[in-house]
Amino acid sequence: MKNPQRSVKDSQNDDYRTIEQTMEKLSGGTRRLAAQLTTSATFDSLWNVLTDYDRLNLYIPNLLSSKKIYQNKNNVHLKQVGAQDFLGMKFSAEVTINLFEEKDLGLLKFSLIKGDFRRFEGSWKIKNIKNTSKNSLIYDLTVQGCQWMPIGMIEKRLKKDLSENLVAVDMQAKSTINLNSKN
Repeated sequence: MKNPQRSVKDSQNDDYRTIEQTMEKLSGGTRRLAAQLTTSATFDSLWNVLTDYDRLNLYIPNLLSSKKIYQNKNNVHLKQVGAQDFLGMKFSAEVTINLFEEKDLGLLKFSLIKGDFRRFEGSWKIKNIKNTSKNSLIYDLTVQGCQWMPIGMIEKRLKKDLSENLVAVDMQAKSTINLNSKN
């Protein structure tokens, strides 16, 4: 599937966001998913939200916990636990990821150290859209489940989650701007 567009309603200000998504089926039950959202949120507000590691679970749907367990300059290790309901069953997954911050490029690259996946890597990227005050927020994820995790069943859910994660970060970044402008 290449570049389907999905509109997601923003309940805070009654407009719609268009999210572009791609999904590739790779060998061994691996999937590469990418989602992109155009936003009026500033680079700094988006970056601050994405790097507020110990609070990501407060606004990212289905993320139960997120804790920074190590940091040395721009290298961070995070332990995260997510949960989903699949066909009435509760499913949770835990990962410890190695994250590398490249603020000058608007890039957060992450890879699996250990966890409930065979492969879990990707990036968040913030890119200015030339000649505008808008930014693109891009989330790219390559994931390979364990043998007991049927990737085909959760593929649809992963696509939905990527969109929801983008919207959640965007909404948090915009609410931070609004809070700061009121002070």
